[in-house]
Amino acid sequence: MSNTTEYTPPKVWVWDQESGGKFASINRPIAGATLNKALPVGRHPLQLYSLATPNGVKVTVMLEELLALGHHGAEYDAWLIRINDGDQFGSGFVGVNPNSKIPALMDHSGEKPVRVFESGAILQYLAEKFGAFLPASGAARAECLSWLFWQMGSAPFLGGGFGHFYAYAPAKFEYPINRYAMEVKRQLDVLDRQLAEHRFLAGDDYTIADMAVWPWYGTLVKGQLYEAGDFLSVQEYKHVLRWTDEIAQRPAVKRGRKVNRAWGEPSSQLHERHDASDFDTQTQDKIAPPGTGKA
Repeated sequence: MSNTTEYTPPKVWVWDQESGGKFASINRPIAGATLNKALPVGRHPLQLYSLATPNGVKVTVMLEELLALGHHGAEYDAWLIRINDGDQFGSGFVGVNPNSKIPALMDHSGEKPVRVFESGAILQYLAEKFGAFLPASGAARAECLSWLFWQMGSAPFLGGGFGHFYAYAPAKFEYPINRYAMEVKRQLDVLDRQLAEHRFLAGDDYTIADMAVWPWYGTLVKGQLYEAGDFLSVQEYKHVLRWTDEIAQRPAVKRGRKVNRAWGEPSSQLHERHDASDFDTQTQDKIAPPGTGKA
């Protein structure tokens, strides 16, 4: 329906009520922790605190791809952060990511632990740490990073824009849905034109650019995001679909998308991941014992 109720913004905005919608209970205009809660730490140097949303899947796919290449230093513990329950506002998590968003990574491999937050930053950090999935220099590196940052700038229009107003807002209004649907289709056209001329986003090689874009736009064109495939006529984007299907068949991608997933078919879920063998014995309730409990 159309929005027939005009809203006149006040001179000073005041947070005096929940915004409504699916995530109203965790939305607030202030940062910082709301409870004291330490993060668990497992036995591997890399500790990931996440959830299998598109942003979380980027990192678990990257880690599984690194392990598939034989980078044993990429072994990791993945701990489930339930954002609907407010886990991201615990003091331990805020210490790793002051922005209280998943994913967040702690690297304990050096003399001093390193925190990395924002999914694109984590992908670049891991690529540089292990020398994989990111060209070392020149035009190829610039192209890869350009597509990585394209995703970081574009996906908020898909998620917080289209996804919110189409799927999660307390009421549906024509203007915001049409505005963001138009932008998402423009983005899909950008990708489709690029992939019409290249096997992967940055050229012939699979890179962190693909790992960043695929969990968002790949699931969108397969009708798995916001149940909006028909609405957005995603079958138009044949080159994106070709690229999506190829990446989805990678064994590391199949594993990575299961990690920290807590919904869907039980066979698609691995709430926590602490060893490669977890994939062989997974159940929806498989939770490994915590480590030291320090953030």
